[in-house]
Amino acid sequence: MRMRTLSATLLVALTAVVLVTATLAAPASATSMRTWSRLAKCESGGNWHINTHNGYYGGLQISSGTWRAHGGKKYGSNAHRASKRQQVVIAKRIKRSQGWGAWPSCSRRIGAR
Repeated sequence: MRMRTLSATLLVALTAVVLVTATLAAPASATSMRTWSRLAKCESGGNWHINTHNGYYGGLQISSGTWRAHGGKKYGSNAHRASKRQQVVIAKRIKRSQGWGAWPSCSRRIGAR
């Protein structure tokens, strides 16, 4: 009976170590695609290829200057010409340099900051 209790305790401890390690291994700055989709829903109604001629483009409403400064020209002249995935790649760079403040109203509205 004593050996069974020891084995159970060891299993629980090992499981806890694995869970903590997995949690710590995930980057703190990782933002899920779901979060980017929610942000786009707020910014552009979820239309990743929108160009309303207001100086902001794509699902996350990125200006031309910001798009170019963060390497977006590799994917298209403006964000609305890039795929959702490509826009998110650039958005992650923007977030690293500017934080959620790049999307002040919507990031607050979706609870990202």
